[in-house]
Amino acid sequence: MRCPAKFVWLILWTVCVAEDCREPPPRKETEIVSGSWTEQTYPEGTQATYKCRPGYRTLGSIVMVCKDGKWVSLHPSRICRKKPCGHPGDTSFGSFHLAVGTQFEYGAKVVYTCDEGYQMLGEINFRECDTNGWTNNIPLCEVVKCLPVTEPENGRIVSGALEPDQEYTYGQVVQFQCNAGYSLDGPKQIHCSAGGVWSGDKPKCVGISCTPPNILNGYPIISKEIYKANERVQYKCSAGFEYSERGETICTASGWAPVPSCVEITCDPPHIPNGFYTPESNRYRTGDRITYHCKEGFYPEIQGNVARCTGNHWSPAPRCTLKPCSRPVIKHGRLYYDYSGYFPANVGQYFYYYCDHNFVTPSRRSGDYLTCKRNGWSAEVPCLRQCIFDYLEHGHNSYSAKKYLQGETVRVQCYPGYSLPDNQDTLLCTENGWSPPPKCILVKTCAKSDIEIENGFFSENIFTYPLNKQTQYKCKPGYVTADGATSGLITCLQSGWSARPVCIKSCDAPVPENARIKSDGTWFKLNDTVDYECQQGFESRNGDTAGSIVCGEDGWSDKPACYERECITPGIKSYLDAEPKHNKFKVGGVLKFHCRERRVMLGADSVQCYHFGWSPNLPTCKAGQVKSCAPPPQLLNGEVKETQKGEYQHSEVVEYVCNPRFLMKGSHKIQCVDGEWTTLPVCIEEERTCGDIPDLDHGYVRHSAPPYHHGDSVEFGCNASFSLVGPRSITCISGKWTQLPQCFATDKLKKCKASKIFASEGNLLKTEFDHNTNQSYKCRGKSESKYSVCINGVWDPRVSCKEEVLNSCPPPPQIPNAQDMTTTVNYKDGEKISILCQENYIIQDGEEIVCKDGRWQSVPRCVEKIPCSEPPEIDHGTIQSPGSAEERREMFEPKKYAHGTRLSYTCEDGFEISEEIICHMGKWSSLPQCVGRPCAPPPEIQNGAVAQEKDSYLYGEEVTYSCDEGFGIDGPASIRCLGEKWSHPPECINTDCFDLPTFNDAVVIGPKKPSYKSGEQVTFKCLQYFQLEGPNTIRCIKSRWIGKPACRDSKGKCGPPPPIDNGDTTSFPLPVYPPGTVVEYQCQSYYELEGSSSIKCENGQWSEPPKCLDACVVSEEMMRKHNIELKWTLGKKLYSRTDDTIEFRCRQGFYRRTPLHTFRVTCQQGKLAYPTCG
Repeated sequence: MRCPAKFVWLILWTVCVAEDCREPPPRKETEIVSGSWTEQTYPEGTQATYKCRPGYRTLGSIVMVCKDGKWVSLHPSRICRKKPCGHPGDTSFGSFHLAVGTQFEYGAKVVYTCDEGYQMLGEINFRECDTNGWTNNIPLCEVVKCLPVTEPENGRIVSGALEPDQEYTYGQVVQFQCNAGYSLDGPKQIHCSAGGVWSGDKPKCVGISCTPPNILNGYPIISKEIYKANERVQYKCSAGFEYSERGETICTASGWAPVPSCVEITCDPPHIPNGFYTPESNRYRTGDRITYHCKEGFYPEIQGNVARCTGNHWSPAPRCTLKPCSRPVIKHGRLYYDYSGYFPANVGQYFYYYCDHNFVTPSRRSGDYLTCKRNGWSAEVPCLRQCIFDYLEHGHNSYSAKKYLQGETVRVQCYPGYSLPDNQDTLLCTENGWSPPPKCILVKTCAKSDIEIENGFFSENIFTYPLNKQTQYKCKPGYVTADGATSGLITCLQSGWSARPVCIKSCDAPVPENARIKSDGTWFKLNDTVDYECQQGFESRNGDTAGSIVCGEDGWSDKPACYERECITPGIKSYLDAEPKHNKFKVGGVLKFHCRERRVMLGADSVQCYHFGWSPNLPTCKAGQVKSCAPPPQLLNGEVKETQKGEYQHSEVVEYVCNPRFLMKGSHKIQCVDGEWTTLPVCIEEERTCGDIPDLDHGYVRHSAPPYHHGDSVEFGCNASFSLVGPRSITCISGKWTQLPQCFATDKLKKCKASKIFASEGNLLKTEFDHNTNQSYKCRGKSESKYSVCINGVWDPRVSCKEEVLNSCPPPPQIPNAQDMTTTVNYKDGEKISILCQENYIIQDGEEIVCKDGRWQSVPRCVEKIPCSEPPEIDHGTIQSPGSAEERREMFEPKKYAHGTRLSYTCEDGFEISEEIICHMGKWSSLPQCVGRPCAPPPEIQNGAVAQEKDSYLYGEEVTYSCDEGFGIDGPASIRCLGEKWSHPPECINTDCFDLPTFNDAVVIGPKKPSYKSGEQVTFKCLQYFQLEGPNTIRCIKSRWIGKPACRDSKGKCGPPPPIDNGDTTSFPLPVYPPGTVVEYQCQSYYELEGSSSIKCENGQWSEPPKCLDACVVSEEMMRKHNIELKWTLGKKLYSRTDDTIEFRCRQGFYRRTPLHTFRVTCQQGKLAYPTCG
């Protein structure tokens, strides 16, 4: 409507005329006006109808009407939108992805790809959404095929065979096998690969042949250059070796079978019940010898204790048999005669013995007989102590001069005020006499007045305590004993009270307030210190988040209390309003600002209360224009994230990123504030690298090589038939890898259930979606689409139409003693900022702050670095000395070490250090250790060796030497590894004895030799008319002769008859025989008597005794080892006398390995040689 500026006063009204419109204007690119518009103007109310261009559509007509000279839309919300084409359609054995556009609508393009092992029919692999829907047909994928395979010559296909001219499909496997006498040259199976070619060439079948076998320690009996399939070869083993399986081998497709080999003939370690042997080994070669020893009460089965390894067995077999009674060891007594030839004794034999002074037999005599029984000697303790009770000092002597045997007791009575030690009233006769001694001593007492208890008192009303009596004392409240108890015990001893009662000042565990005690103790001694730390948002009175208290005479020096930090509402500047309106705010509280009268805010629009106060600084309000900013400044080791402009308006924000291998500290966003940029962040080099790439089950890592620096990424893939779930790559961030993806079996991947929010064309709902399916949806009342992907049964992101409200945090705080990070940029929930402290300060409680629920959380502190004092000393090591003379001079002065200082120790020779130490906030890290280095094998010594030597020995490990026969250890037998060196080894000295000693009235009867081994005996006899008293032998012990025969005039009488090996007298021996007495001898079973069976006593000496020649015992075990048996089996003759003949033959299936004459053997003094069959 327009009104002319002229007034017609004659007619007294105003004339208003409607304004016309020009032709309808063009709208958007998607709309065109209908009809013909050729006029210059169009009156008010004229309507123009628009239609959509091809590919677009609208709901209802788009109409504009002429009004007041302008075209106005009747339905502003009606616009032309892209026409949807619906789902483009899936293809079997393939998939598609959106190459153009984000939805299935006009202009979109989808590209199809076939699965592995499938190929596309035709060249067109895409569909486009145009005005008539989707172009092209859905591409088809067919399986890849490989050319037919034929059988190899002299072979066949055993699995996967098809018709001769039929093709194979992707994944099919063909296996080959050769005819008898031929072997495969090439792969055993091939498969049709994804590229339509076989994985390998068809193999050939070649004739089987073998070259002569190479037999270690053996040789073929008949050898030739080439052997055909199934041809056999017999072979022999060298001397001292035998077949590992059998003596022939067969030529097969895989070579000789069984593999011909010869193993050394060895003996296993013998099993000797009731005995042991030396040297010990895991195996013994032919000819090796062992010496075995039997436990007490057991003896070698045959004479001697040496066995030799003779082809798979020991000869003679080492066995220990029970003989009930060895020579008795009589404590405090001895045998009346030597009887040396009679031991070990048989059951029923008895011998006379006598006891030392003050000892008697169990029958209370000075001597008696010991009888050999099945369970040993008749008397376990042949000589018992005899105690005489004839006087009791300071006591009543009611049992005067009575004798008691060892183990018997007598009750005594002391005079008043006296007692036996420990208040006893009984004496016990022991091996060493009376226990306790028969003496009554003055009874010891203790008085309470002898002792004072500071800060404590006795709890009993007794004043005097006898010996060994205990009493209890208690401490006053607030005091405890040395072990923390409220009471203790002391005992009256012969020397007085056992201990001085002590009650020390104590403090119970403190009860904290809004803090945590850093100790698990329940009580503390005087001057003990306890540390505590405050809870989040609390601090001590002096503003610290941690503190300590001391246990004093009046209790704890302070209460471990922390108080909630509060901020007073700051003074608000002109034209500035603040919300909410409180006088005080707790830590974490946020204060928001806005300017009045259309003024522009300069600075942060909100601040937060921290333990150190409000941060950042309060904003100001400016009237008038604000300045713009030049391009943002350059960042050292970093750059601006987006493309830069020539000019930035007030409040515009720019974001920075650091270069690879650099880590950002401070706010990564800066803001233009009235012509000035806020503070830049800092990019510092991250020196920490990541370790080995973690293994991915069922997957692999693509080509990558260490080292892995901060920001480096590596990409993963999954094996065939597996699909990747999660990020395809992981990144090294500050020395740690980000989360690893997973590979799931493709056929095991879970499907996603359809959300009620989803709806496809025609309102038909799809109930399930496959893994990796993209799905778009719209929320009610919203025009834009949302997208979610099905990942192994879970939608990512979660399907939801709820509006997510992300709170924003004030600009990050300027933490005291941290780098300048002043900014006015607000941050969203979840965003983080890394903090960097100033030099000589260290961060506590984490390096990052996090925006959460509209406020900054986990705000750290920058605390001053505390130096360390001198580091402690360690065993076997010292701190590395400084290099310069000045440093060496300073070494003797007290020194402080800055936080972060690393020190190394040096170890003594033979030791090595485990690690260095680091100074951290006034304390050194755990001390390293100087660990002893290992030792090489111990040094060799002459005539001795170490059993079971190893290649290396740990520090402190010991080895023991043993000497060869005839030599003994001089010094400690064991040496120790002392860090690459051994302690001093012993020597093996000759233990032989040489010159025989001479004795009055005694002469040597044998054996006479130039030298004697340690342990050997020499027998003496007395001269004519002299009788032997005591032993008639001396023994060589470590190069010294032990023993002395004594002879006295016997007036022609003889002592006991001499013993003989494997024989005995027919009568029990007597101590003395008159002249002319005749004694008869007999041999044990199967032993042959050589010489006269009787001897005669003449002139105090016996005539020459006979000998018992050894019997031969045919061993069943030896016959099994040699594969032989007795020739005449009618009566198995296992025992034979000397000069008897024994005949053997081979066992069935075995043949002679030794000459025929060796199968007829003669027994020679207990020894016979066995023939061998194989």
